[in-house]
Parts: sequence; C-alpha cells; structure tokens
Amino acid sequence: MQEILKAIEEASIKIKDLIETGDTGKSEQENSTGDTQLKLDIASDVIIEDIFKEIPSIKAIVSEEQEAIVPLNEDGEYLIAYDPLDGSSLVDVNLSVGSIYGIYKNEFNAQNIVASVYVVFGPRVEIVVATNDVKMYRLKHGKFEFIQNIVLKEKGNLKAPGSTQSCWPAHHKQMVDDIFNDGYRLRYSGGMVPDLHQILLKGGGLFSYPGTTDRPKGKLRQLFEVFPFAYTYEKAGGQAIDGFKRALEVETTHIHDTTPCFFGSNNEINRVLEVYKNNG
Repeated sequence: MQEILKAIEEASIKIKDLIETGDTGKSEQENSTGDTQLKLDIASDVIIEDIFKEIPSIKAIVSEEQEAIVPLNEDGEYLIAYDPLDGSSLVDVNLSVGSIYGIYKNEFNAQNIVASVYVVFGPRVEIVVATNDVKMYRLKHGKFEFIQNIVLKEKGNLKAPGSTQSCWPAHHKQMVDDIFNDGYRLRYSGGMVPDLHQILLKGGGLFSYPGTTDRPKGKLRQLFEVFPFAYTYEKAGGQAIDGFKRALEVETTHIHDTTPCFFGSNNEINRVLEVYKNNG
C-alpha cells in the first residue's frame, strides 16, 4: 500500500504542474459517460496510468476517462479506480479541483474497497488518505508532510446541494429548504472534491447529489467518486448513503454505474434517512 501512496504523491506533483502550465481547452473526445474531455483530463489520466504501470502490487486500474479495465500485473494485489481530475472545468476560473482514488481487492465493488485517497489542488495541494483512520498531508517544498487527523463532529452547519434544482424530487427540495431554514450555510463550488473536503475539515454538514427526474440514478460514479468518499466519511466518523442505505452497500453492475449519494456527519445523514424513508 505504501508504494501506491507514494505513486499518488508523485502523480499529484506532476498534475499540479500540469494544472499550472497545461492547456485547459476541450479535446475532440468524449469519456464513457458522454462528457467532452478536457485536455487536462486526458493528460492527467496519462500521468497516473504511466506511474501505476510501474507498481508491481497493482493488478488492474480503471479510470473515469477510459471505457474498460486496464490489466497491469497478474500477480498484483490491488485494483484502483480513479478520477484523474474531478471538476477539471473549474480550472479555467481558478477554483479548486481534485483527484479521487478508490483502492479495492478482488473485484471493483463497494464490499471490496480497502482504502481511499483524494487530492485537492487549490491554493495548497493536500492529500487525504483513509485506511483505518483519515489523515491529511500537505505539499511543502516538494514533499507531502502530515498535517492532521480528520474526525467529523456529530453535527455540522454546512450544506452543499448538488444537481439541477428544477429536477429535484419535491421531498428533497423541502428537506434542503428546511435545512437552510435551520441556519445551515451554503458552501457549494460545483467541485465534489473541494466541497466534500470543506465539510470534512469544518467538522460536518451535508453534501447531497440526489436522484433526479433527468438522472434517476444520480450523476456521480460509484467506483471513482462515491465509494472512495463513502469510505473516507465512514472512517472519519460520519456516514454516506444513497438515501435509503449505506453507499457501501450499493450494488455495482458496470464499472461506470452511478448512484444518488449523500455524505455528512451523523445528524445530517440521519435526517436524510428519515425524509427518504417517509417518501420512498
């Protein structure tokens, strides 16, 4: 596992340089979910794959930017699903973006995730590693230094409501309105990594991306985004659900499956469960 973490650190430094100097324009290609790929997405993907190819413990990888699983080492122990540059369209307006890694064994599914890592590229570059606990490291003078352990409080005061509001179910809209009426503050950049990172560092709150009329199964991808952050939130003392059950109990039938998702501290997630149970 340590060599994988070192590989992610190496890739992150290269991606940081790419963000600072690379072409932010669109490519001619689309990814597996039909999104036009930015040149930064493709270049970041190449950086990560080239580094992972050199790690003997990695059996196979799958990227949000690629169609299929890429086998690497037959005798490897780990499978890695990753989003090389989540929120890449925000680079043009100089907002924080990130990379997300889910580390699995045996098969790519929620039951087999054993660790997760995400990277925030903002004013500072930070890596958050979830294994038995959740630790944050910051890039200083070319090296990542340990900063702190991350533990969520039972209740927070931030709300990050994702997806198109006009497509929300009525009970979801009412829940969001009620939460704001209770004094929660809006913190939403449109980037999954910085928004979830902020809730973790500020002690709690709720990030939601529900099923909607245009996307009943949500937009966020299970293997690359939802399961890694679900693992992180649970290890930090919070919860992650699909509205009705643990996100890490959601079944995967295809590597690019999506799911509705809610991440937060216990008070907020229990509130979501109550609302969705009464409107299921």
